[in-house]
Amino acid sequence: MAFEFEILYKLQEMHHPILDKIMVAATTFGDGGIGWIILGLLFLIFKKTRKCGLLMLISMAVCFIIGNLGIKNIVGRIRPCHIDPSVPLLIPIPGEFSFPSGHTMHAFTAATSILLQHKKGGIAAIALATLVAFSRMYLFVHYPTDILGGLLIGVAVAVLIYKIAGKISRRFL
Repeated sequence: MAFEFEILYKLQEMHHPILDKIMVAATTFGDGGIGWIILGLLFLIFKKTRKCGLLMLISMAVCFIIGNLGIKNIVGRIRPCHIDPSVPLLIPIPGEFSFPSGHTMHAFTAATSILLQHKKGGIAAIALATLVAFSRMYLFVHYPTDILGGLLIGVAVAVLIYKIAGKISRRFL
């Protein structure tokens, strides 16, 4: 864990008013997955993106169950901001446990869902997901391994849901 704090403390040296605003905006987009949920709901409106929106929302629901309700409570990892409260926070202290990062998990499951179906849009979504994930460390509320765990779970769930949907559609269509 010491190496993780070294990384987090190095990130604290990067703070700049403009970067602070960008990171707060990125993390706010990911709060409760709301930005990704809205995007998924918008995708449901149009026939061309409907499947993508549906798979995004299903993947996010699965991640919520596995990650937020399951793994976070089983692991019970305390956040870095609780261990070192001397680092000033730019956002309210999150109430849930730290591992895995829910923001990262939901961002990467949504972005991967997009990437699997729409390459160009998916690349932009992966870039946004990366920014959301990085913001969580920059804001001192997650460890690097929380981010890595959230990323791996999010990608794995999106790929699994995509493959299951493909098998179901081939079976019934």
